[in-house]
Amino acid sequence: MLPPTETQVSDDLEREVRELVRRVIAGLVEAPDAVPTSVPSGDARDGAVGDVIAIGADHGGYALKERLVFRLREAGWEVRDCGTDGTDAVDYPDFAHAVARLVADGTCRWGIVVDGAGLGSAIVANKVPGVRAATCHDISTARNAREHNHTNVLALGAGLLGDALAWQIVEEWLATPWGGGRHARRVRKIDDVERLYARTGR
Repeated sequence: MLPPTETQVSDDLEREVRELVRRVIAGLVEAPDAVPTSVPSGDARDGAVGDVIAIGADHGGYALKERLVFRLREAGWEVRDCGTDGTDAVDYPDFAHAVARLVADGTCRWGIVVDGAGLGSAIVANKVPGVRAATCHDISTARNAREHNHTNVLALGAGLLGDALAWQIVEEWLATPWGGGRHARRVRKIDDVERLYARTGR
């Protein structure tokens, strides 16, 4: 019988194999010069507890989710994959809620939700207290969502975005710091509305 060190696959190797399988399933073709070599700096990585990205998708967003998970991990992010795990039809509220809950309770710092249009999942995520989700369809809206609205969940429409643009949106959203200043007053008013309806139950 061989010693355990020779029969057990290391954690790192196991992770690499899992990522390779994920790439094959998702039909990934990676261009080496297009993959970031490090995690973005600044507000997006300031050392907060739960500095992890949660990501989830329905069947319409599954393929894009798989590619984003791979690229985020390649870039050095820790990712919590909330499913779905295939192309069988499922309901987007289940996966958007799973992501939003992890962000709201502090387990994860950021959330990404993907469905066909990026709208339904954003609506679900915004029902969770403490979550500010925005559907972004280009780099400008991604920047605005972070700088002006202090969003912590990004919603993407897999049926409307190509892979390259979707990744650019994710990169911009994660790299853009919260602007504060005059925007802070407006975000506080958003929070006030949330608290008002939480108290009244209406």
